[in-house]
Amino acid sequence: MQINSIPASNSHLPWPSSKIHYFFTSYKQLKPLSFSLKASSFEAQDPKLTIPARLPVTIRRSGSVFQYSWDGNQLKLISLDKRSSLSSSLDDFEDGYKRLFKFVSLPVRNFFLPREISGNYVEYVKWKFLHRVFSSALQVLATQAMFRAIGIGYAHSLPSAAALNWVLKDGLGRLSRCIYTACLASAFDTNLKRVRFSTSVVFSLSVGLELLTPAFPQYFLLLASVANIAKQISLACYLATSSAVHRSFAIADNLGEVSAKAQIQSVSFDNLGLLLAASLNMLFKNSPRLQAGLPFAIYPVFTAIDLFGIYQGLKHVHLQTLTKDRLEIILNTWIEVGYIPSPAEVSNAEGIDFLSNGGRELWNIRIGCLNTKSQIPMLSMMTVKSLKNEDLYFICMEISQHKLLRKNHLGILLCVREGAQTADVILGLLQACYLRKRLLCSATKWDTILEACHKSDLVLGDWFSLVEDSKHSALANFDLLKEKLVEAGWASKNILLSTKEQARYSFLDDPQG
Repeated sequence: MQINSIPASNSHLPWPSSKIHYFFTSYKQLKPLSFSLKASSFEAQDPKLTIPARLPVTIRRSGSVFQYSWDGNQLKLISLDKRSSLSSSLDDFEDGYKRLFKFVSLPVRNFFLPREISGNYVEYVKWKFLHRVFSSALQVLATQAMFRAIGIGYAHSLPSAAALNWVLKDGLGRLSRCIYTACLASAFDTNLKRVRFSTSVVFSLSVGLELLTPAFPQYFLLLASVANIAKQISLACYLATSSAVHRSFAIADNLGEVSAKAQIQSVSFDNLGLLLAASLNMLFKNSPRLQAGLPFAIYPVFTAIDLFGIYQGLKHVHLQTLTKDRLEIILNTWIEVGYIPSPAEVSNAEGIDFLSNGGRELWNIRIGCLNTKSQIPMLSMMTVKSLKNEDLYFICMEISQHKLLRKNHLGILLCVREGAQTADVILGLLQACYLRKRLLCSATKWDTILEACHKSDLVLGDWFSLVEDSKHSALANFDLLKEKLVEAGWASKNILLSTKEQARYSFLDDPQG
């Protein structure tokens, strides 16, 4: 803004003309003031700034800290990472080496890793590197074996029947992939780690089948088709679960960046696996017999390393979404200790559960509806009979039988009504956990009662008393529990339930949707 003139008459102004003249004269001579970013130190410094002058503002770039400096004509950045000039020459050499390493490693880090990620992501990538390199090397060797089985690499030409067989086995693989995805869609959310590791084992076995094709060329179509079906199933699981895994690492809503970096990592690690396989082939190129037997010798070793890398990598995937199993771990910890465990703590307690042995402990809690194929205690029938219209869930007993041991197991069943919200499911599961704790204190008594399987007023009174006490305990702590769930980083708006756990009951007079 430029001031062209000052009014001749300033009688209407509240200041004398001498003060106005002094103001504009001082304005022209005013030097820039330097301010500190600290809230308590907005103080003007000496107007006679020394040149060059360092400004109290810093900026971080590529892991280094720089300070702004004004030389009178230009604003510059000065690194604050430099050490004192009094350090020894050895320290200077070490410092220079560290700066060189930092200069080289930072672009590599920014190329492979997102900028905003959770702390466990780097460990996950380390195990992913181990898994992808050895898995890629095995796939290269398996493809090479299949080419030998159908004639590529030998003097005679490839028969047209081999090409037809190849197309056929790919078609069967894609069809199986669609069927598998449709059947196990909900399991990708509720049992992500178990399904992913299980399909990884299946993938490793499929590679083994492909390695067998040169030994049994007459069964090429059968072996290749079965192997490709297993590969397609594993690929379907990998694609379906990748978004959930990447979301667990994205702490700044940068899911796209995390997914993009994951693709870069996969391509780079797979190329290293290709290089490893090529190096092994070159090592034994002068011995065709050893070259042919090489895949069978290294398959067990590479497969073990591959699966170990997958298993360890999944341990560093801490999912924040709630499932029945994760919520049960959280609620048990809340009841016993009085605090909400973090996703990392629940991940360690949850494990991968590869053999799926869960659900066989005493008084296991199940979400669903009454199973007509199981033995239903009389207490459960009385519980259903006493339901009220305002109830959004009910809890009853059930007796399940182990298929192999032929032994009965006592359990707790949580049945949820149509229209119930996520909060109602959490409240019902919390009440079931309180009820289980009370039942475990008198397990022998209830074993005897259930074996009798007859209605007794005393038994009914004890059961409904336990149910009411557990409900009061759940309601008393429910509001605080919801707050602590959010503070611990859990996504508590929804609970991921399997197809069987999504079953709901309704009264006859309920409006049908």
